[in-house]
Amino acid sequence: MKIVIDNLGHVYPNGHKALDGVDLTLEGGRPVALIGQNGAGKTTLAKHMNGILKPTSGRVLVDGEDVRTAPTSYWSRKVGYIFQNPDDQLFLDSVRKEFEFGPRQIGMSADETRARMDRVARLVGLEDRLDTHPFDLSPTDKKFCTIGSVLMMDTGALIFDEPTCGQDRAGNERLAAIISRLSGEGRLCITISHDMKFVTRNFPRVVLMHRGRVLMDGPREEVFTQADVLRQAYVTPPPITRVAQKAGLDGAVFTVPAFVQALKAARARNQDCRTSEACEDRQEKE
Repeated sequence: MKIVIDNLGHVYPNGHKALDGVDLTLEGGRPVALIGQNGAGKTTLAKHMNGILKPTSGRVLVDGEDVRTAPTSYWSRKVGYIFQNPDDQLFLDSVRKEFEFGPRQIGMSADETRARMDRVARLVGLEDRLDTHPFDLSPTDKKFCTIGSVLMMDTGALIFDEPTCGQDRAGNERLAAIISRLSGEGRLCITISHDMKFVTRNFPRVVLMHRGRVLMDGPREEVFTQADVLRQAYVTPPPITRVAQKAGLDGAVFTVPAFVQALKAARARNQDCRTSEACEDRQEKE
């Protein structure tokens, strides 16, 4: 899957310019995170990738096809969109029916639908809840019901809009496992998130947005070491990253084990420096 965004602009009917000349190419199985403050244009950008919104200017190409040439129903077979609020997406009276709905619309056979449902239900952790009404699920499982219903479409790309919102630690770990599995299958996972801990641990590529433009696009290790740019976009790195930066440790640190390793490396370098200085002093005295 390859999504090319070329000089994309979008102005809402009220005159608000939400996107202003965005250029991006997203492809392959490398997960990508879109970050930035509320109103930066992340969701507006993502909704152009499967035709929910159409460009005011510029264009969006999905595997070479312009999104303006077909309705959203067509693009939903190629790019799945998982909304932030599950209540905006769920409308049937069982998890099973939610999972079956999309495949039925595209004419998938009953045998293939059942086989796919077995795989998807296990992946999202709902294999024992298929006959449960979605609104009887916990908030965490309700979110995974929406994820499963989109996974049933077997799209080449998936957009997760604030997937960690309302999740507990176990939910975040389940979500990370799903993204890792999909990426391993070569599917493009694009996530909009304000959860910088989740972003730094799961997304090697980060796109930083501010006022409808892309401020930075690159490896997380580069993006999260640009303190001035992050501050301009009102984005705060994870706590462990900030502590490491204050301590003067080299590189971008995103986890406690990485912090300990960086600290040990810094101490070793300092010890080598002190040993080297002591040797030089001794040689000068001799």
